[in-house]
Amino acid sequence: MTETGPVRLANAISTLAEHLGAVDRTESVPLQSADGRVLAAGVPAERPQPHYRRATRDGYAVRAADTETATAASPTVLDPTEGALGPGEAAWVHTGSAVPEGADAVVMVEWTTETGAGIEVTESVEAGTHVVPVGADLEAGTPLFEAGHRLRPGDLGALKVAGVRTVSVIEPPTVAVIPTGEELVQADPGPGQVVESNGLVSAQLLDRWGMAPRYREVVTDEREALREAIERDLDADLVLTSGGSSVGERDLLPAVVEDLGEVLVTELAVRPGHSAGIGVVDGTPIAMLPGTPMANLALDWVLVRPALTRALGTPLVGPPSVRAPLKSELKSQPGRRTIHGVSLDGGVSEASGHGLPSLSQTDGWVQVAESRSAIPAGESVTVEQWGGCPRPVQSEADRENNSEKSATR
Repeated sequence: MTETGPVRLANAISTLAEHLGAVDRTESVPLQSADGRVLAAGVPAERPQPHYRRATRDGYAVRAADTETATAASPTVLDPTEGALGPGEAAWVHTGSAVPEGADAVVMVEWTTETGAGIEVTESVEAGTHVVPVGADLEAGTPLFEAGHRLRPGDLGALKVAGVRTVSVIEPPTVAVIPTGEELVQADPGPGQVVESNGLVSAQLLDRWGMAPRYREVVTDEREALREAIERDLDADLVLTSGGSSVGERDLLPAVVEDLGEVLVTELAVRPGHSAGIGVVDGTPIAMLPGTPMANLALDWVLVRPALTRALGTPLVGPPSVRAPLKSELKSQPGRRTIHGVSLDGGVSEASGHGLPSLSQTDGWVQVAESRSAIPAGESVTVEQWGGCPRPVQSEADRENNSEKSATR
């Protein structure tokens, strides 16, 4: 059912996520190909860590009972040996090496002297001294990571140490990225022509976020061409278009989607980006983003990414952010989320333009909540940054309401 009137961002995310559904396709990959992938199933340790009894000091492996009476004044003399120990014997070990069979402790080298008679021990030790038992850090079968965890390089190292060689991961959602507009060209624009960039930006962001983008060629503003482009990619998890989503003569996408399926959202309570829409055709959701670069880029972050993250079943991560005071007032329209591109230079300044060359010189964006008409100069705001490594959101509640909580109130 089509939602009439401006739809709040949180509701739009829920609508898009609902029609995306959960991505449940899985594949098995080796660890070297698993960085950034999302686990489809929990992974237990295949072997204990350490997998042998490990010495933690340089010295001699001994039977603790043999050192019971050892003192500096009356050292215990043990016979040097290699391999398994018998009564009255000692074997040299270094930090990290295996403690031989028969030994149950290590005497530090500082407490020993090698003589012609044998190894003099001047301090007694208890069983277990300077010995790490098998499985002290990790027992075989211990769960390492749960399903839904996004693997990091350090995780891969831990898995390898624990004897894991391959993992079952969720196949990344496939997103068909379709730039539209008869004025768009890939290079060398003439008068009235514009170089296509929104689709490229979206595809690169999707790839960075662990999705599988299909960056398509520009589709002109003709009904049949748009219809064919959408139908071609209905096997994708999401079709993401750029341009043609408004109400002008050349904005044909909503009508084409309505002919093929259903338009669910016709307007967002977001600026820029109010003309964005959401539809569904043969079960495949269609996210129709505006053609203006700022709106396209912002909605990639605050609409598309949260919905795809839910489809993967992973906690949403937000971009890195900083708090800083505004240099000048940021205006907004009550009832609509407003997103401002900003720069950080001794404070927060609003971007002077909305094209990609101008935006590329900014540091991030500030969201103004629907409840506010402006944020005055001097007030501290949260600047969410375009690039960098995302930081984990701390709770499930944050994940579900991220779009609401990230707005400056």
